[in-house]
Amino acid sequence: MTNLFQASRQVRKLMLTTVASTALLAGSVQLMAAEELKTLTDRVSYIFGYNLGSRLIQDGVDVDTEVFAEAMKAAREGKAPALTQVEIQQTMAALQQLQQAKQAEVVEAQKVVAAANLKEGESFLAGNASKAGVKTTDSGLQYKVLTAGKGPKPTQDSKVSVHYKGTLLDGTEFDSSYRRGQPATFGVTQVIPGWTESLLMMEEGSKWEVYIPSKLAYGVGGSGAQIGPNSTLVFEIELLSANAE
Repeated sequence: MTNLFQASRQVRKLMLTTVASTALLAGSVQLMAAEELKTLTDRVSYIFGYNLGSRLIQDGVDVDTEVFAEAMKAAREGKAPALTQVEIQQTMAALQQLQQAKQAEVVEAQKVVAAANLKEGESFLAGNASKAGVKTTDSGLQYKVLTAGKGPKPTQDSKVSVHYKGTLLDGTEFDSSYRRGQPATFGVTQVIPGWTESLLMMEEGSKWEVYIPSKLAYGVGGSGAQIGPNSTLVFEIELLSANAE
């Protein structure tokens, strides 16, 4: 029997993505309760549908769930596909081009955001440098001592314990050990460069406000949903222990 999916490896991968994506929309029409999934087949079907379907949201593939369900039924019944192999290849090639175009749009949008964030950060740091108590290092890192400690300084090999709060330039808080109610413990070199540089200058018991340019933070890649590309970050760092266990 001729293999229906004798397309290129890249097209086959895209087809799998499409099937995976479709399942979520199909399954989202009617939410199911766990007690309705009584048999092994029910549960396996749901797990496969949900896991594969999650890809749909990620990939942004638009599908008709009714058509998808009919195609699944036809395949299970051993019926011939409604499209020829050539038509399938042409359709998947068109889908691939559409996805590539969407990705290109995303990349261009990220470039615009990155440029804006970089400009905003540079402007902020330039103005911040002249404020009372703010010091700027050779790397471009800025800091202000809120509380001067009297204990030892960490070394490159130290593990430290800190309380901290991180915000964007607009004041949005993206992380806080204070909010979690638990100090963070990690190696001095296991964090972003701006943190490492700051910690090596701090004495135990110190509390600083640190202003980290994007090149010493997460750079053009950003981090997660909140820290965009080229974001300048502000941290309040309290060094509880320069030699934590």
